[in-house]
Amino acid sequence: MAKTPDFTKPFQDMMANFPVDTSSMTDAFRSQAQLSEKMTRVALQAAERSTEISAAWAKDTLARMGELTTSKDQPTDYAKAMSDFASAAAELAAEHMAAYAEVAKKVQMDTVDLLLNAGKEAQADAQRMAQTATTNIQNVARQAQDAVNPGNKDKDKA
Repeated sequence: MAKTPDFTKPFQDMMANFPVDTSSMTDAFRSQAQLSEKMTRVALQAAERSTEISAAWAKDTLARMGELTTSKDQPTDYAKAMSDFASAAAELAAEHMAAYAEVAKKVQMDTVDLLLNAGKEAQADAQRMAQTATTNIQNVARQAQDAVNPGNKDKDKA
């Protein structure tokens, strides 16, 4: 039978000799993790506030239901109680929907702020990497030129 050759060692040697700077990948991963953490914090704060609004709305509605369910002397009193409950419920709905809108507005503003800052950081990182790459290429070009023309090195020093 034919034995399958093991390419593990040649690939390890090739990757070891291949000049790769993983620090940029590490920095990118770290930046992404920090952005995710901040976005999650914004989402959790919004969820917490939304839950508080929902609980307050339910509590207010239940308190009004207590008033609605009390016994009345006249049939018209039931109609008035129902009308008052409906008016109060509409008012509560408007108040709580406005509170939800404020939560959504805050989430939107925080998200835009986070994304703008992340864009600025990414731009700064890209510029820094481009400068590093340019410097590295210039150094390699100088070394190659010096290797081809060893006499130029002495002329430059003179």
